[in-house]
Amino acid sequence: MTTSCTEPLMVSDGDRCGESSGPIAYRVYEHSAEVSLAVAGEMADLIRQRAAVGQPCVLGLATGSTPIAVYAELVRQHREDGLSFAGVTTFNLDEYLPMQPDELQSYVRFMNEHLFDHIDIDPRNVHIPDGTVTLEDVAGYCREYEQKIAAAGGIDLQLLGIGRTGHIGFNEPGSRINSRTRAITLDKVTRTDAASDFFGIENVPRRAITMGVGTIMAARRVILMAFGEGKSGIVARTIEGDVSPSIPATFLQEHANVEFLLDEAAAGKLAPAVTPWLTGDVTWHDDMIRRAVIALSRDAGKPVLMLTDEDYNEFGLQGLLAEYGSAYEINLRIFRQLQSTITGWPAGKPPHERRPGDVQRPQDDVFPKRVIVFSPHPDDDVISMGGTLIRLADQGHDVRVAYQTSGNIAVFDDDAQRFAEFVELFCDEFDVQSEQIDELCRQMSQFLGTKESGQVDSDQVRRIKGVIRRSEAIAGVRCCGVPSDRTHFQNLPFYETGRVKKAGISEADIAQTVELLRDVRPHQIYAAGDLSDPHGTHRTCLEIVFAACRRCEHDEWMQACDVWLYRGAWQEWEPHEIEMAVPLSPDEVSRKRNAIFKHESQKDRALFPGPDMREFWQRAEARNADTARLYDQLGLAQYQAIEGFVRWKKDFGLGEH
Repeated sequence: MTTSCTEPLMVSDGDRCGESSGPIAYRVYEHSAEVSLAVAGEMADLIRQRAAVGQPCVLGLATGSTPIAVYAELVRQHREDGLSFAGVTTFNLDEYLPMQPDELQSYVRFMNEHLFDHIDIDPRNVHIPDGTVTLEDVAGYCREYEQKIAAAGGIDLQLLGIGRTGHIGFNEPGSRINSRTRAITLDKVTRTDAASDFFGIENVPRRAITMGVGTIMAARRVILMAFGEGKSGIVARTIEGDVSPSIPATFLQEHANVEFLLDEAAAGKLAPAVTPWLTGDVTWHDDMIRRAVIALSRDAGKPVLMLTDEDYNEFGLQGLLAEYGSAYEINLRIFRQLQSTITGWPAGKPPHERRPGDVQRPQDDVFPKRVIVFSPHPDDDVISMGGTLIRLADQGHDVRVAYQTSGNIAVFDDDAQRFAEFVELFCDEFDVQSEQIDELCRQMSQFLGTKESGQVDSDQVRRIKGVIRRSEAIAGVRCCGVPSDRTHFQNLPFYETGRVKKAGISEADIAQTVELLRDVRPHQIYAAGDLSDPHGTHRTCLEIVFAACRRCEHDEWMQACDVWLYRGAWQEWEPHEIEMAVPLSPDEVSRKRNAIFKHESQKDRALFPGPDMREFWQRAEARNADTARLYDQLGLAQYQAIEGFVRWKKDFGLGEH
């Protein structure tokens, strides 16, 4: 783990940790796990320091997925290292209003499950806003909450996350720097982001109780944690933008002792990451040159081959020009690199299709190839690489699609009810007699008719929802030319909790994936590198694929196997990252759209759409068209759409991409 750095952040130049020199100090770590260990370590040190001199320690705590690993490490230190919380007092940031403490979405329940039930803290020293307080009493309750903080001596260390609107706690845009604990109406974006936890935005409370910005600013130290590409934009605006009530987190610029701890993805839009050549000295290796020239081409509005020495000087690339001497030579080098990424033969061109002058690609002599496409959910394959799937199938390769999870929680109850009714009508129509079918349909109808908001589905309902997703997946790949007997429905155990919150990766998840790989012995593997999935399923599924690949690394077939990472459902690869660009014709774009349409339960309105409210087919087409448009602007051939891929380097971890 990286523990300290003294140089400015140069994420893309190979450094894994950095510190800022601006109004908000920040550190960047390669992996989110390293951030969590660093934060937990500081909290544990503070607790021990205060205990050593007989003083209490007052912590301000946050909820959500970001601090879970922090709490897990604190629990570990309590159990294994003797860390005592007997002298600790805690105050949580917020709670939904109304909210019963035993509900699935309750922050009381969250804190108990992740921390308080596992440590020796005095329950009288635990303070979490009460979601059961009436609207008539909430103002008085909030004043009492502030008084309790003051009586405890103030907060020593406040832990924060950050929302897409820049909210800290539930301080939405418009909150003032002197605001204190109060009831607040939640922003639509905040409620949309919380929709997955409540099984639909219509179930998300409209109000919450939150510590105010002023309450947070009064803490003696503030640590804000942020992970993933989805937070990179708001992190950059908070650290590098102006202070404004429209982004409450920017008020932290005025705190005397605040620090952001970020993983590389969350730091990805900070200036030292986006344009490191403008913020310090860089080492001009191939990847950095390619990134700089593409950025220059976009900023100057010129194709790569038309960039001049003056352009390099004007846009801050004097060092690159001085080192290589000629814009022409640099331009030609990058243009050829970009051109070499484009291929209509993603699994290589077979000998009978080759022409004089064709680039020889790895394993071109192996035909047909065995290919496995890992799809986290039953529609990610066609959404993110449906065009490439069509190419692989049309070109005669043995393509398998492995659906890693059932996706059953993403099916509306109405759809489950409709399919149960279909079964009953089908049996009636064809005079199929089965008391078991009748009883099963009756049980499902009874459950769905009395199901409460946020209630976990019964086993029967989860299974019929899984069947719906499987049937859609088979129809989708059939549109792409992949036979139904080439589909594998893994139903990995980590996912099958019936809740948005999933279990951790188990040996069974990895072993099942290893078994599939060793059975197929693929020449190519495609996996989802779309790590901005707000539910974390993509990241977990990718970790499982990587773990399985590493376990097979000494197998003969794995030595020559290429692993490609695709994106598209939640974000796209940046042009400087793309190592294989598969162009799509208008007809292939249409076929891809039809394949996505087969996923009817996700059509029109997905249960968990995430922050992008467009339908998945709209997102995919727009991103593929944007990539093609960008290649055109860089001076390459014009295409209808392009799907981009990045090769997994087998000695890399998740943090590389």
